[in-house]
Amino acid sequence: MRALSIAATGMEAQQLNVEVISNNIANLSTTGFKSSRTEFQDLLYQNMRSVGSQSSDTGTILPSGLAVGLGVMPAATYRINSQGNLSVTSNPLDMAINGLGYFQVQLPDGTTAYTRSGSLQLNQTGQLVTADGYQIIPSITVPATATSITVNASGQVLATISGQVNQQTLGQLQLASFIDPAGLDAIGQNLLKETQASGTPVTGNPNTNQFGSIVQGSIETSNVDIVSQITDLITAQRAYEMNSKVINTADQMLSTANQMKS
Repeated sequence: MRALSIAATGMEAQQLNVEVISNNIANLSTTGFKSSRTEFQDLLYQNMRSVGSQSSDTGTILPSGLAVGLGVMPAATYRINSQGNLSVTSNPLDMAINGLGYFQVQLPDGTTAYTRSGSLQLNQTGQLVTADGYQIIPSITVPATATSITVNASGQVLATISGQVNQQTLGQLQLASFIDPAGLDAIGQNLLKETQASGTPVTGNPNTNQFGSIVQGSIETSNVDIVSQITDLITAQRAYEMNSKVINTADQMLSTANQMKS
């Protein structure tokens, strides 16, 4: 009976759906996190009578066919790149992106990763780095004599130096954007990497062209909508239960048929 295997694919699909929702909820407080949703596709169909085929020697055509689907399969987990809320921290090294773009991060192997998490810090040499110590690109070094740091909306980094009246320009933050940000590969640690699906990055200064502005003293919170996630979780649970019910019903039907044979 096909119903057993069909319902089994439905249970497997909803199990994955719950896992994706669980990851979204787990990252509710992760800075710059973007939620995901699961996309599904129907499986192949067994055609017993093909629609459009001839039904008689006179050339009459079947207006509808007879086909039975074989279930469902997960097709993709789509990242939703909507803007998260900005939370004020008053920490001068916290920087949120209000709009499009990603901070560029240099990994230990020399490759570049991208992130929306602007919880930056200074390393032992005064360079701007992520929480894991990865340098921000372009590299910006804050002198030990700096008494305050200012980052304007265009990403220009300025510092007040002890004993000087005028602020000193330390560098310029740059952002990267992609034609398909959903195609970026999430590698953990709030980092994403370029793929063929995302396209090559376009870099530029914040608050220009398609790039968002920098908001100093704030961080971008996760864009997870907890209400919709709980609703999706309940829907997935009910769908899982219904597929389980189909398996029980199919089993009872097979049991009845076996009893009739005996």
